[in-house]
Amino acid sequence: MKNLVICSLLLLFISCSENKNTSPSETAKIVAKSFFSKDESVLKKHTTPEGYSSLVTVQNMIPDSDKEIEVEILDEAIDGEIAWVKYSSTYDGKSGIFKLVKVNGQWKVTNKGPREKGPF
Repeated sequence: MKNLVICSLLLLFISCSENKNTSPSETAKIVAKSFFSKDESVLKKHTTPEGYSSLVTVQNMIPDSDKEIEVEILDEAIDGEIAWVKYSSTYDGKSGIFKLVKVNGQWKVTNKGPREKGPF
């Protein structure tokens, strides 16, 4: 049991040490797919703590889908350390907008403020 825990922790550190810089659009696509497929580990990796808790709250309200979800990026706007990505998915056919911030060189989806408006 002890060896299993040590091996699991070692694997976790190795997998987390990957430093692949993704664009805001790539990150938004990953987050949207993991959101609709309810893959919380991937979702957590690509979101801020505030963004993760907000998305999981909404995620728990949507029904499961067994079909493959496709995500299309419609628009992207970057202003320094903040980016906005507009996307649509085959889950419900509606478009959505993610706000992303750069954290330690990585783009992460976060939640937007109550009166905050994006560029689109």
